[in-house]
Amino acid sequence: MSEPVLKSPPRVLVVDDNAAFLDNLQELLGDAGYSVLGASSCRAARERAREGFDVALVDLRLPDGDGTALAAELKAGAPDSEVVLLTGFATLETAVAAVRAGACAYLMKPCAPQELLLTLEQAMRQVRLHGEKRELARRAQVTEKLAAVGTMTAGLSHEIRNPLNAAALQLSVLERRLRKLPEGQQGPLLEPLLLVRDEIRRLDHILEDFLQFARPREFRPVVVDVRELMRRVVDLLSGQAETRKVTLRAVQEEPVPPVAGEEERLRQVLINLCLNGLEASPEGGQVTLSAGHEGARVWLTVDDSGPGVPLEIRDRLFEPFFTTKAQGSGLGLPIVHAIVTQHGGTLEVGTAPGGGARFILHLPAAR
Repeated sequence: MSEPVLKSPPRVLVVDDNAAFLDNLQELLGDAGYSVLGASSCRAARERAREGFDVALVDLRLPDGDGTALAAELKAGAPDSEVVLLTGFATLETAVAAVRAGACAYLMKPCAPQELLLTLEQAMRQVRLHGEKRELARRAQVTEKLAAVGTMTAGLSHEIRNPLNAAALQLSVLERRLRKLPEGQQGPLLEPLLLVRDEIRRLDHILEDFLQFARPREFRPVVVDVRELMRRVVDLLSGQAETRKVTLRAVQEEPVPPVAGEEERLRQVLINLCLNGLEASPEGGQVTLSAGHEGARVWLTVDDSGPGVPLEIRDRLFEPFFTTKAQGSGLGLPIVHAIVTQHGGTLEVGTAPGGGARFILHLPAAR
């Protein structure tokens, strides 16, 4: 079983009305590992740009507009992408216009393949730099939120847990008394009581999320058998899968080496991811937990048959307090991510083969 790959090839938008030149570039760049989007006009380029691109190669002269103006428009619509202008009639004025349009490079046609590929690689470095800056900004924001969680934790643990425990105790006493009444009188009285009890439990779980996220316990790794870990997760969730009429299965086509970690916390990670998959999948759907390894790295995937995770929110999934659910603390996936990080692993989100969500967990194999 080969390791699942999430990263897609760099996307290059080529805008040129010369069909032969466009075909040549598509072939050259395709062989070099790029995914190529072709357009022969400004209008077509705008439509293809909606699909997303990393670098745009734009001819200065297009049948329905000016390439310089299009370059500026593309750059404004995708600030983290880069634009390279192409022309067969270079002048000082066009070079200056290219810089003003936000182009990172300016090439004469026809250009040598090596020169084009080198320019593209330089542009891709800029794109990666934009991504790194965005990631640093995101991490800084997460750090600020973590500090806020830590500040709140001390007060929450005392000011909320004590009254919750007292309320839960009194509800238990009241429930025992109600169950001593004739059976016909219990229903109308027990229904609101049980509802309140469930809400108290939910509040207690949210508080526990805060405490666990803000104060992670000491890491004490042992050797964890991956096959046994997966089996336990499926056994624990089989009842919920049956209730939701969703198939939950574990797949391991080859022996997988053990990992170093805490079995209970890794089980918590997989349970959380599988529960999310069960909630997202429709009746008759499927959640698949699989595992494999490559060298000293073990990977586990959780695939579901739900609608998938939109690209625009994937970067925020592991951000504290961010949630797409009507109820919830927004700490489930951040806790999962924190546990995985503490284990020296990584967690990524992508698209499952059937179009649903795919979470890929990488962990170092036990030595």
